[in-house]
Amino acid sequence: MENLDHILVFKTNISCEDEKQLLHTIFDEHDHVESWSIDMEDSDCVLRVITYTLSHDEIINLINQHGYECCELI
Repeated sequence: MENLDHILVFKTNISCEDEKQLLHTIFDEHDHVESWSIDMEDSDCVLRVITYTLSHDEIINLINQHGYECCELI
């Protein structure tokens, strides 16, 4: 069975294309983010981040410091 610990999943309040641009700014050039996606059609605006080194708390802090809500989905 594959280890999926490197896929981090979050609930956010990022729900439109303008807000999604923030994620491009944060993640596209981040050395420790392999890839990311957000499902803005989901009621939880689910953010998925693939990283082998960042923690849930570090991703949450990155999003929160830009004024958006983010919490780990378990």
